[in-house]
Amino acid sequence: MKPVFHPALVNDVFGDPAVYVDFLFEKRALLFDLGDLRNLATRKILRLRDVFVSHAHMDHFFGFDWLLRLCLGREIRIRLFGPAGFLAQVEAKLAGYTWNLVENYDTDFTLDVIEILSEAEAYSARFRCRAGFRRENERSLVLRDGVLLDDENFTVRFGLLDHKIPCLAFALQEKQHVNIWKNRLDELDLEPGPWLQVFKRAVLDRLPGDTLITALQRDDQGRRNVSYRLDDLAGTIAQISTGQKIAYVTDAVYHDANAERIVQLAHGADQFFIEAVFGDELVERAAQKYHLTARQAGSLAHRAGVKFAVPFHFSPIYHDREDELREEFERAFRGYPYRTWRSKRASP
Repeated sequence: MKPVFHPALVNDVFGDPAVYVDFLFEKRALLFDLGDLRNLATRKILRLRDVFVSHAHMDHFFGFDWLLRLCLGREIRIRLFGPAGFLAQVEAKLAGYTWNLVENYDTDFTLDVIEILSEAEAYSARFRCRAGFRRENERSLVLRDGVLLDDENFTVRFGLLDHKIPCLAFALQEKQHVNIWKNRLDELDLEPGPWLQVFKRAVLDRLPGDTLITALQRDDQGRRNVSYRLDDLAGTIAQISTGQKIAYVTDAVYHDANAERIVQLAHGADQFFIEAVFGDELVERAAQKYHLTARQAGSLAHRAGVKFAVPFHFSPIYHDREDELREEFERAFRGYPYRTWRSKRASP
């Protein structure tokens, strides 16, 4: 089964945080955090339609200007999500430039900016190039069940974390994955075609089982349309499974409330990107700076039962000791008793 989402760190583990998620079969992508984007190809940046910013510390928001530079003059609309105060921060960025000629542009690059005020409330506004990026279309939004974005094929949920300021964590969840068995199509003499997309859409929309699906069948006389009940077809030609899940957590102090929110948000993720800033020998420094240690991050990934975990956002003081952070993270992720492996590493 081919994964639909293809996530990857934009920079190395010591660079600015940003995870780019490409979509299979679609000309779109999304981004978690807006750190330095100069390692990302222009063609990839131009595929972005949704950007989720954890908070506006510089290493998480530095890439906004580069995004703006590349998209300006193009007919693109991007949704930007961030924590409380985010609208004013985006507005201030835009106000730093002069826009006296943009009303004559043929294209209208647009930013729809949504700031999350609480677990149940958000506020949004629009900034259009041809309007000089003045704030427009302001409105309040109601959030339910942690859902920040409910798209046709996926949802994005969020968690509010403590980084001494509100900081957002995110989970991208495919609604369902419909995998077509080609051998079953051959057994029924069915031809692939646009009707399969209609079938997949009917499954994802949970249409009634007696909904008729028109398929294309081949026989000795050529090709003809045949009808099947949705339930019958789904049970014959497709494997329907829980969709892919990607979780992203960065910049959060370790305490019980944060830990529970992280574990709940990331539960069962196929891939989990989580910061691991310091080694556990600097656990007090990590707490003072409101970050996670590698052991804390690994233990959270273990508790969440994720399949594959990617530690990142390493402190530059570990440039020559990267393997130590990775080992600490991996052992905690695998559930090894901390005292046992710590004492072994310390022994000659």
